[in-house]
Amino acid sequence: MIPTSARSMLAALLCALALGHALPARAAEPAPVEWSTLSPQQHELLKKYEGQWSQLPPERQAALARGSQRYLGMNPQQREASKQRFDQWRALPPAQRDQMRDRWQKFKSLPPEDQARVRENFRRFNQLPAEQRERLRDRWRKMTPEQREHLRDRVREHHARGGARGI
Repeated sequence: MIPTSARSMLAALLCALALGHALPARAAEPAPVEWSTLSPQQHELLKKYEGQWSQLPPERQAALARGSQRYLGMNPQQREASKQRFDQWRALPPAQRDQMRDRWQKFKSLPPEDQARVRENFRRFNQLPAEQRERLRDRWRKMTPEQREHLRDRVREHHARGGARGI
């Protein structure tokens, strides 16, 4: 059984994939982040990376710098929730983590308006009763690839006509 937060992440990513938009080319790689530009608090959080920082890919440096800054801005409850999510992430099998990373990259490469639509659909999905969410997940799992593509086509057509609600 997948932990609830991981299922939520998967549901959001499935919503993104249900849009089925062609993905634009990947953005240019970010510039390296110099260790010296990080705050003392970031240094403390990222100290295990200090010796290898310059060998990390710029994309990884940027992600660590952003993540540490975001963490420093959290209150204690948010930090605890973040730690729990991270522990659940680490407990996932590597193949599942890889799949989720791939889906996240696909989501991040969607145009902003499509990302906003996915987020709104995810918000609405999470507001459904738990039983209804589980029925929808089960229905998705039972679909063939062709049925899933047909649903994606219907969603695309619906949004092209300016539809604001799901199908």
